[in-house]
Amino acid sequence: MPTGHIMMAMTLDGFVARKDHTLDWLDKQDTAGEDHGFTEFMDSIDVIVMGSGSYKTVLGFGEWPYTKPVVVLSRSLVQADIPDHLQDKVEIMSLEPVDLMNVLGDRGIKRVYVDGGAIIQSFLRNGLIADMKVDIVPILIGKGIRLFGELHKDVDLALVSVSDFKSGLIQMQYRIRQ
Repeated sequence: MPTGHIMMAMTLDGFVARKDHTLDWLDKQDTAGEDHGFTEFMDSIDVIVMGSGSYKTVLGFGEWPYTKPVVVLSRSLVQADIPDHLQDKVEIMSLEPVDLMNVLGDRGIKRVYVDGGAIIQSFLRNGLIADMKVDIVPILIGKGIRLFGELHKDVDLALVSVSDFKSGLIQMQYRIRQ
């Protein structure tokens, strides 16, 4: 079965996006010249899995930012909802996380980038995350979509590394203890 991996930015108060999925708070940060390792991370993965909220947010960026295949987990979207220019890059599925990982494994996928608050929470609940890199952005927004929600049991983490940046951003990397 493939392994799930997270690389997310969140506010100091634990939110990955506003309630409407906007990320405008990220634009307020001056991180010019800082390498947070995103390119290296993307080079290490085979496919991106995200929910419909994250997908719609990314669509709003204008130019599609990903070169890797994207699977959108959604019960409301269908493949016909994907713009023509993304039909060969984005696939809609309505599987449960374990079933999705089995399908991806059958396709030869080894490493999956799991993106988006609700999707990350469901993969964590199902024990499908191997490690995570979380960037804490020095801003408080008060409400929004949490990175971590309710879990059925504790998720024990082992700290791998911590890095700090001139912008005030702190990056923590954890391995999930199984």
